Amino acid sequence: MRIPLDYYRILGVSIQATASQLGQAYHDRALQLPRREYSDIAINSRKQLLDEAYSILSDGERRSEYDASFLAKTQPLSTQPLPQDMAWESERNAPTAWLEINNEQFIGALSILQELGEYELVISLGNPLLDRENLTPEQERLISSELVHADIVLTIALACLELGREQWQQGQSERAAASGKVGQDLLLREGLFPNIRGEIQADIYKLRPYRVLELLSHDESAISDRLKGVQLLQEMLQERGGIDGSNDDRSGLSVDDFLRFIQQIRGYLTAAEQQEIFELEARRPSAVATYLAVYALVGRGFAQFQPYLITRAKEMLQVLGRRQDVYLEQAVCALLLGQTEEASRALELSQEYEPLAFIREHSQGSPDLLPGLCLYGERWLQTEVFPHFRDLSELRASLKDYFADEQVQSYLEQLPSETDNPDRWSVVEPATASISPSGQRTVGAMAAERTLQETPSGRAAAGTATLTPPQKTEGIPSPSNRSASRSRNVSRGESRSTPTAQRQPAPPLPRRRREQPEEEETSNPPVARRSNRRRSRSSGNSSQLLRFLILGAGGIAAILILWLAIGYVLRALFGETDSVPGSEANQPVISVEALMVVISQATEEIAPNAALGDLSEEGARRVVETWLSVKKAALGKDRQIALLDSILADRTLRTWRDTAESLQQENAYREYEHEVRVENVDFNPDNPDVARVDVAVREIAKAFRGGQPDASQSYDDNLRVRYELVRQNDLWRIRSMTVL
Repeated sequence: MRIPLDYYRILGVSIQATASQLGQAYHDRALQLPRREYSDIAINSRKQLLDEAYSILSDGERRSEYDASFLAKTQPLSTQPLPQDMAWESERNAPTAWLEINNEQFIGALSILQELGEYELVISLGNPLLDRENLTPEQERLISSELVHADIVLTIALACLELGREQWQQGQSERAAASGKVGQDLLLREGLFPNIRGEIQADIYKLRPYRVLELLSHDESAISDRLKGVQLLQEMLQERGGIDGSNDDRSGLSVDDFLRFIQQIRGYLTAAEQQEIFELEARRPSAVATYLAVYALVGRGFAQFQPYLITRAKEMLQVLGRRQDVYLEQAVCALLLGQTEEASRALELSQEYEPLAFIREHSQGSPDLLPGLCLYGERWLQTEVFPHFRDLSELRASLKDYFADEQVQSYLEQLPSETDNPDRWSVVEPATASISPSGQRTVGAMAAERTLQETPSGRAAAGTATLTPPQKTEGIPSPSNRSASRSRNVSRGESRSTPTAQRQPAPPLPRRRREQPEEEETSNPPVARRSNRRRSRSSGNSSQLLRFLILGAGGIAAILILWLAIGYVLRALFGETDSVPGSEANQPVISVEALMVVISQATEEIAPNAALGDLSEEGARRVVETWLSVKKAALGKDRQIALLDSILADRTLRTWRDTAESLQQENAYREYEHEVRVENVDFNPDNPDVARVDVAVREIAKAFRGGQPDASQSYDDNLRVRYELVRQNDLWRIRSMTVL
């Protein structure tokens, strides 16, 4: 039979090869035995072809004769079609040199083609021989033994495995998975080589995140492909135990890598798709999924004029608010629902310095912060919400358009009023005021008007302060580089233009009775007043009784003070003890900007009073070194968690306390080494009690779990970190930290 090979290709040399090059090539090829799964028949068949090629080409006269006929021995390839879903891109009718070989040499030729990377050709030539019912007499002679049949199955399966890896390297992840599945199905059907089947399956698992990216990057008209991508993502989430789960989905992605992957694919998903995925994940419960679901609900609710979605987002934020500062997000949601007093209360509770400074700056001359909140809300939607959805990334956020929508107005009218005072906005009536069916101006319309009329400096379009959007990220690791740096963020894909979102009717909202304010309790009820009068009349009758009462009250007060002091000391030493593992309160504190960033720094020992007084460059260095030393002690083997209170403040304190307690519950700890260099110290001219410090830190972390080293969580990173410091009671503390 004829096979599309020539002697030069069998030895792996060019037609210009010298005699010494031929000898070296033959020697190397003879030593490179095929995989151990091959039978002796296949190994001997391959060796026969190597011997024959070297014998002819090493003889000058015979080589000359072969070269003379080499170009004449060409013909178009005539091969069987590839299996479904496997496209062969080569020009299959291109002239190719051929050899006439014996039937017994076929399996050797097939294995050589596989070694040469002719994977599609191997599959095309070998597949017809696996259909025993339709074999020709010549084909039956080729597979006269079960060993030869098994060798053909093995060669085709290996070709599928290597073809899939080649396509993976070329960025064709879906085709790579299809190629692997062909080989896997063949081995499963034949019941052969389970180890090879395991190799293919391992590659298919590692391909899943790449397939998700490829499928979700398709246009929204490719419904089946996108649904398949979402299904694969949900399978991974289920196997991992959630977005921040630690179970093994066999993709090779660590928890941090998977969080980066989730951040990366958000730009390929629509708001509706993200809402469906993350709302389901939030029920595990998962704080990360809850936060992402909030973004999807707010973005979709605002863009598609469906305020009932914003109500759902607000309810989810209330759950998150038990353990972290999400008051700004709650304020924006309350604003979008016309609940202005609630929005103001949320702002009062927030400790986010920069956004609050922006809001105050743009509320100058106003009795409250609502004008600045309106401008901040628009910019937050435009820069931090919309860019993460493929169908919203090109939209413009306009509060005026949102509140002018009849569907929004109708929904807001059904919400219970916050106070008995209907005119709580104090606005100038424009000619285009929105009027409700009852003839009253709606809260939404007044909010939009106030945004335009009360914002300083030309208002929405003319504001100078900007809010930093989430950092963009790199993609998931390629097959040749599957580990990502811990300190990097992940990027969304290229933005795409999207059609205008369709408006969907909001579900009916039942009207609720307005809650009446409770009557104010009097400080001295009648019974108490009568009792006091009786005690007053009788107090002069017995001075001895009075002394006993005074002594008794003093003793009780002393006991109470002692009890409170002991409780304070215990809390300082051991931290809060009212959290329950597995509850929502123990979910990680997150933000979308830093969803994937794990911030860790450290140094040698605690410097006494390093955070005291004015802040010079040396003082800033000592503050950072104090923090790193405290971190080393709190997350280390001795678990001195109470020390965190001495250097951290606000949400950062809660975050690191949760981290330390989580490590303690998991019987894990860290050992740190640090090198610190202060690069810059900036003060806020309007607030001398706030400063920023930029620091270059080298951090070496050795992780331990159950007393044993945990290499997967150990690292050696060089980071640039920005610390925001706040002075409290003449002590500088770290309020926030961000990897630059």
